[in-house]
Amino acid sequence: AGLKQEPELALRVTGHLDDCTCDVETIDAFNNYKLFPRLNELLESDYFRYYKVNLKKPCPFWNDNSHCGIRDCAVKPCPSAEVPDGIRSGSYKYSEEANNLDEECEEAKRLGAVDGSLSKETQQAVLRWTWHDDSSDSFCEADDISSPDAEYVDLLLNPERYTGYKGPDAWKIWNSIYEENCFKPQNVKRPLASGRGESSISLSGVCVEKRAFYKLISGLHASINIHLSARYLLQDTWSEKKWGPNITEFQQRFDEVLTRGEGPRRLKNLYFLYLIELRALSKVLPFFERPAFQLYTGNKSHDAEMKNLLLEILHLAKSFPLHFDENSFFAGNKKEAAKLKEEFRIHFKNISKIMDCVGCFKCRLWGKLQTQGLGTALKILFSESLIEKLPESGPSYGFQLTRQEIVALFNAFGRISTSVRELENFRNILQNMR
Repeated sequence: AGLKQEPELALRVTGHLDDCTCDVETIDAFNNYKLFPRLNELLESDYFRYYKVNLKKPCPFWNDNSHCGIRDCAVKPCPSAEVPDGIRSGSYKYSEEANNLDEECEEAKRLGAVDGSLSKETQQAVLRWTWHDDSSDSFCEADDISSPDAEYVDLLLNPERYTGYKGPDAWKIWNSIYEENCFKPQNVKRPLASGRGESSISLSGVCVEKRAFYKLISGLHASINIHLSARYLLQDTWSEKKWGPNITEFQQRFDEVLTRGEGPRRLKNLYFLYLIELRALSKVLPFFERPAFQLYTGNKSHDAEMKNLLLEILHLAKSFPLHFDENSFFAGNKKEAAKLKEEFRIHFKNISKIMDCVGCFKCRLWGKLQTQGLGTALKILFSESLIEKLPESGPSYGFQLTRQEIVALFNAFGRISTSVRELENFRNILQNMR
């Protein structure tokens, strides 16, 4: 196919999604013009921009010596003095070694570094931030945030974008996720063809829950690939770096012909993931509506303003007309449903552990955040009865979200919301090429 035909082919993600009543066009209009601008504003606030993460956990599945603190692939943690007092809790050890990672690595491999710089005001404020967590029904292998190796990272200084992390190492991560941790038909031995992402898998005959699990992971994979294509390193000279959309990269991952029909399916899975996380936001509204809940950073007027914006976003999420009906999940025989839910949880925990094997630190940061965010969304969907019973005041013993889970939930949805918005940009570029 010549270039004149390819733009049309890449635009064929349209109409209804499998396993739900929604369609792509409804999501595009709702996200791009209503939700995305408000969510972006929220995620730039102090409460949501600082994420505490342990990037030094060893890979639990294989010996991995591939990672190097390359500058655009590594994460530089925030010195504790720069994190707002209201955010920080307990002791904080700032490791100088992380600062030297990009100096120790060869210049050619610098794209994965994480910038961890924080101002003194921010560091002091983090000392004041405390959060109570009595949650047990976790879908994620949560980082030990009290570990000396856990450090605050400013997400705005470490955008998710192309880092140069690809080839066998990146393939090994996704292969492990699809091969060992995704429910798939027994007769499919290798869902990944080397270097090509997930290959075509027939999900017929697979129950709705297992089908949904696979689609969520595929949707997350698609979202990450959209970010890498939308914020690609187009020019890299000593005088300037230029980041922007790489249409060739996008087409290689999503064009219907180039991917042998898989591209549109991947994008539909992205929309499915969007619906699942949007549904979780609509369901968790009572937790955040309680007067006792604060987005505490120590700045009273700003905290109140951000809580109002948060509630506005959640009410908007609730108003979406074509929500996914999660009641179709685990609806059968109670014993079978409980077994399946536990399988679901174990598979998801495994995937969150695999993130510690990602060789690029910036990719690891966003991988960990997004799996924790999706895990939090699943926890919400499976805790509906507990959320409905929450008292208006006093402790919420039945259902609790930690600050980490809240920051991960909204930032993870922010990534997916951005992906949907970027798709419109790619569509416009492709149409202009016709």
